[in-house]
Amino acid sequence: MARNAAPGPSYRGPMTAERQRRGRIAEDFVARRLMAAGWTILERNARPADARGELDIVACNGSELVFVEVKARTAGARAGPRSPVLAVDARKQVRLRRLAAAWLRDPGRRSGGFASLRFDVAGVWLGRDGSVLGCEYLRAAF
Repeated sequence: MARNAAPGPSYRGPMTAERQRRGRIAEDFVARRLMAAGWTILERNARPADARGELDIVACNGSELVFVEVKARTAGARAGPRSPVLAVDARKQVRLRRLAAAWLRDPGRRSGGFASLRFDVAGVWLGRDGSVLGCEYLRAAF
């Protein structure tokens, strides 16, 4: 982004402590649900060495490698899309694919032996107190 350019439409400013807290609550909730369903969490908040960004959850579901993007939204919030999963737009999908490819290239990570891979998106609704009110899970979202 150029120094004086206006941020793009998806720019939400710097990550505040409150946004980090909400994101952590949502990611913890989704990770617990996946593990309860028998999934193996390979890594959380993965930051591949040769790419900029973060993969929320990298998991194994049977023989499938699954990259899970988690989006949180506070119930009653007026800004942003009406559903948290809608925040994973085409631009974010490209970024996640690039991060996944970098994760797969990293020799320090377990990346072989999977029959397939996919990208899932979890949208978590939170109360103002941080309680989880609901979750929408899209399997093979893109």
